This record gives sequence, structure tokens and C-alpha cells, in this order.
Amino acid sequence: MSDASRMGKGKDKGAGKVYLVGAGPGDPGLFTLKGVECIRRAGVVVYDYLASKELLAYVSPEAEVIYVGKKGGDHTMKQDDINQLLVDRGLAGKVVTRLKGGDSFIFGRGGEEALALRQAGVPFEIVPGISSAYAVPAYAGIPVTHRGLTTDVAFVTGHEDPAKTGSSIKWDKLSTGVGTIVFLMGVKNLPWIVENLVANGRPPGTPVALIRWGTTPRQQTLTGTLSDIVQLVKEHKFKAPAITIVGEVVSLRDQLRWFEERPLFGKRVAVTRSRAQASDLVEALRQAGAEPVEFPTIRVVPPADGYAALDEAVARLRSGEPAYDWIVFTSVNGVEHFFSRLDRGGDVRDLKGIMLAAIGPATAAALGSRGLKPDYVPPEYRAEAVIEGLLAKGIAGSRVLIPRALEAREVLPEKLAQAGAEVDVVTAYETVLEGTGTEDMKQMLSAGEIDIITFTSSSTVKNFAQLLDGMDLSSLAGSVTVACIGPVTADTARELGLSVDLVADDYTIPGLVQALISQAQAG
Repeated sequence: MSDASRMGKGKDKGAGKVYLVGAGPGDPGLFTLKGVECIRRAGVVVYDYLASKELLAYVSPEAEVIYVGKKGGDHTMKQDDINQLLVDRGLAGKVVTRLKGGDSFIFGRGGEEALALRQAGVPFEIVPGISSAYAVPAYAGIPVTHRGLTTDVAFVTGHEDPAKTGSSIKWDKLSTGVGTIVFLMGVKNLPWIVENLVANGRPPGTPVALIRWGTTPRQQTLTGTLSDIVQLVKEHKFKAPAITIVGEVVSLRDQLRWFEERPLFGKRVAVTRSRAQASDLVEALRQAGAEPVEFPTIRVVPPADGYAALDEAVARLRSGEPAYDWIVFTSVNGVEHFFSRLDRGGDVRDLKGIMLAAIGPATAAALGSRGLKPDYVPPEYRAEAVIEGLLAKGIAGSRVLIPRALEAREVLPEKLAQAGAEVDVVTAYETVLEGTGTEDMKQMLSAGEIDIITFTSSSTVKNFAQLLDGMDLSSLAGSVTVACIGPVTADTARELGLSVDLVADDYTIPGLVQALISQAQAG
């Protein structure tokens, strides 16, 4: 039967389509662009134990998500049942994306799933993934081939049952016939693997490395030789999932290790910013080697009473003569919501002749994205510094508009009014309690699984305390580093019982991350 007629068989039955997608070795940054497309278009997503949960962020809210993970003898679903699940959803006309750790055709049983689909007449596509067989060693500083050491490599299952009457692995040829041998999923069988290699001629002094949770901030690497690696695994209680690399290339790790050298490597950091604005902090933490744990405590929403006050202020801007001398923006959210109303019938030309102030570089950048350069950005990014700067510019007698959060501090408008300015404060947005994942965060804190908590505003601190009501926040002192973006946020944290360990000198996201890096490098 031709390929065209075989694929047509499924279409005749009204079948959907199944994408067998390799999810990569663990680092979500190693996932392919085509894989992202497959997840986004899927009506059903089926994923396993080794597929990064972060990839599920690409799933459509309407999609059905099914976990079929298998680990260490604990099988959520047997392989035959997984095959049938894919067939059933495909025949039901669904677009299915099957996520498998690494590459599904390298010891991933993807071929079995593809055959089941073909036999049932369900159309499918294979989307290769980056395999842990070479990606994990690379993240540990071990090239699987290297000029002068080896020009060949073998990928071998480490999961073969030693109790079988005959091994399918040709140990007599493998042991000395290949420079680098990579065993996948072989921690449990390591004594058997070592025994066969040495018995078939591999020197006992051959370097060996075991790497678990490779390419993630939990990565751990254990090195030794064939003569001592089994004992080292016992001493260090080294557990699966891990891969084993045998060969002289392992000796390059001391010179080429890089992933574990990053300053925040292995640190699990709670990010309390709103989910919509957490990406820059999350990415900066990842680049520094940390594992961000998103725990959004706030969500930015339109004002509960509507935009009437803001719209009235915007209408004044269009009255012909400038209604204000200054507009002071205290946050990126203030900029976004202000312009969302200004753009309804107007544009930046309505701001002609008005001076603009931004409380910090991020707020200034938000204005810059609209072609506007603020007339004043204080050297210190807090309300008190804005006041000092505007006072120096002769704010007395000026008309000032401040579009801001409902919950913002009153110090800025009060001080400007005291200085003789006419101040209009309008609510541009509100922050409300979020709390997604509260129980998980409580459990992680209680288990000592969080190393650092970051706070980027007083609102994040207040909501964090409210969400964790009942937990003694003072008990976190000494076990969790509390890091605040600036002194105002730090003061709020202390008032609520938290022991503050670090306050950024530069009150920005990059400044907060750099403060964490500096602390880590100082030891």
C-alpha cells in the first residue's frame, strides 16, 4: 500500500492528527519552535514524566491535558494503553500532541506509538527533539566526541533487564569498539553495566560520569572511574533519572563545565510578581542559573469603578490648551492603562507642551516605546526622589496629573500639594489578590524547598502575607533569603514579620537580580 493510500485511510474515517513531539532533555529553552506550534494547535496534549511542565504554558485553555508519566516502576498508564489513547483521540477527529522527554525515537518508544497510529489509520507527524544522550553531557561540560580522544559514540539503553537469559547488547564489541558510550536510564543497572564493560576489556580506570536531572537547575554530576563509580553512587545516594557516560571525554569536564558555574545555579527562587509581568525577572533568574517558581500574588485589573476619572483627565488633555504642566508616571502599568484610554480617539500629540516624569528606567522605557522621552527620571527610583527632583524644577503653581494604582502610597501627591502644586490623582488600574498555587507554595516553604523569595513591590509583600495567613513568616529567617527591590518594599516586608536579607541598590529588576548574584558570589 502506498504512503498516500495509508494516510488516506485515516482521513476516510474522519481521523484527526497526532504529533509525536520530542520535548527535549529538560531545559524548556531547548524545545523546538515546531514543538511549540504543535502544542498551540492541539485539542489534546498527552505528556510524560520527563517533559518539562513549563511547556504546558503553550497549551490552549480549551485543550484536554492528560498525564501518562512513567518513572521507576510507577506507571500512570501502560504503553499499550497510551497507544490506544492516541488512536482513540485521533479517530475522534482530535488534533493530538504527544510530548515525550528527549527525542521520542531515541529509547522513547515513539516508534511503537507511530506504528499503532499507522495500523489504525490515524495520520501522524514526527517532530524530533533534542536528546538527553548528547545534550545532558554538554550541559555538564562533556563533549561526547572530541578530536584526539574519540571520534565515535554509542547510545545504549541502560534499562535492559540483567535477569534476561541473553543480552541484546553485544558487550564484546561495544566495550572496546566505541570511544564514548552513553547509557540512558541505567542507574539501577550500573553494577551490571560496569561488570560487563570490564569483563569485555574496558580498562577499570576509564572515566565515568553520571548526570541526573540534566539541563535543569537541579542538575547533579558525579564522576569517577569504572573501578569506583558503583561505590560512589552508593555513598552519594545518587538516584535516577540519570544518564551514564563512559569514556575519556569525561576528563574534559574539569575544564569545560559551565552550567553549574552560573552564580545562582541550583537556587529555587519564588517570583511573586503578577504573571503578566514576571517574564523579565523569570528569564534573568534563569540566565543566572536559578530555578524560578512563579507564585503570582497580584493581578493587575481595570479600576473597579471604571475609567471615568481617567477618561475625564484625558478629555482635559484634548481641550486645546494644556490642562496639565506635568504628568507623573509611577509604574509601567500606569503608562499602559493611561495610553489605553488616550488612544481611544486621541494620540500622543495631545500631550504637546506637557512635561513627563517617570519613576524609573522601566517606566521611562514604556514611554520610550511610544516615542516619548521623559523630561525627568530621578536618580533613585522611588516617590521621595521624584518629589525632590520636581521641587528642584519649581513645581509650585504647576498642575500635575498622576495616573496610578488605587493602592499606591499617598506620599507623592501629598508632598507635591504641600509644595504648592495642584495635583489630580486618578486611578488607572488596581491590583487584586491572585494566589494561584498557594498550597504548593506553603508545602515548598515548609519542606525547605524554596531558597529565595523576591518581592518587587509592597503589594506583592502584602498579598504574600495574606495568602500565607496562618504561617509564621518570621520562621523563614535563616532558611530563606528574602530579597526586596527597594527600601519601601523592604519596610513593608519587615512590618509584616519577614526578615529582609537583601535590598537592591538599584531599584529595578536587573538591579534585584544583580544583588542576588553579588550575594552568591560573595559566598
